[in-house]
Amino acid sequence: MSSARPPRNGPPVASEELYAPIGNEVELCYQTFGDPDDEPLLLVMGLSGPMTWWDQVFCEQLADAGFHVVRYDNRDTGRSSRIAAPVRHDQLLRAFATGRAQTPYSMSDLAVDAVSLLDHLGIESAHLVGVSMGGMIAQTVAIEHPARVRSLTSISSTTGRRTVGWQHPSLLPRLIAPRRPGRDAYVESSIAMWAVIGSVGYPTEDEALRSRALETFDRGVSTSGVLRQMLAILTQPDRTQRLRSLRVPALVLHGTADKMVHVSGGRATAAAIPGAELVLVDGMGHDLPPGLFETFVEAIRRTADRA
Repeated sequence: MSSARPPRNGPPVASEELYAPIGNEVELCYQTFGDPDDEPLLLVMGLSGPMTWWDQVFCEQLADAGFHVVRYDNRDTGRSSRIAAPVRHDQLLRAFATGRAQTPYSMSDLAVDAVSLLDHLGIESAHLVGVSMGGMIAQTVAIEHPARVRSLTSISSTTGRRTVGWQHPSLLPRLIAPRRPGRDAYVESSIAMWAVIGSVGYPTEDEALRSRALETFDRGVSTSGVLRQMLAILTQPDRTQRLRSLRVPALVLHGTADKMVHVSGGRATAAAIPGAELVLVDGMGHDLPPGLFETFVEAIRRTADRA
């Protein structure tokens, strides 16, 4: 039976942005939505994405579905800590070619960040929802900290196996190309990137993309932080065999038009996790379009109810 609630008189209560100390060098910025007595649900964003890429309306819909929603900025994004470690482009290209390189931090470190945030909030276990790199982080939490995960939803992500979930060849030059400094340049490059990787079946208006890009820049962007996160992605292990050991309700959502992470990554993830539900969405790219919010919320609620 679904735990969805009847409509509220207003949107679920959202906290102000708060900060959680994580170890000696990291502080994470986070925000919550809804009733703290509801089931905890942790949203984990992807490469270079601040927590505000989890749209507020989407967070409110999840809260209305019976979740206490937590979203946060990963290290090196938004208002969370920056890591003092430069990355050279040749180092990144070597990691892309071989999957091996020295990295400032790993996917396991990013998973510890998520678990440490739960510790800070006094949450023993939560439903995890991750998109793209966030899906990789959520999978890693489920593997390395299984007692902390009630259910797992992996969106537009992959297993770490290099033969699945590949990027379209045209994207790497865009990702590592030097960027002109300044707010206007960031906004224009962001709009151009989303035009390539967004959902062809659920297009987002340029004005909405511009507004999100302005908000993202104003919250804080780090070019070197993007490269550090990319190194963690490119050097992550193949999780396929360890995913087979999971005994947690799992949902895998993926768009058939995803150019950033090919749909083979979603298929491989679902095939590896026992009992996972695979939902493929025609026309969906590498974003979370508002036209699919209801689909996402219903699927996440359905998966949580299996716990």
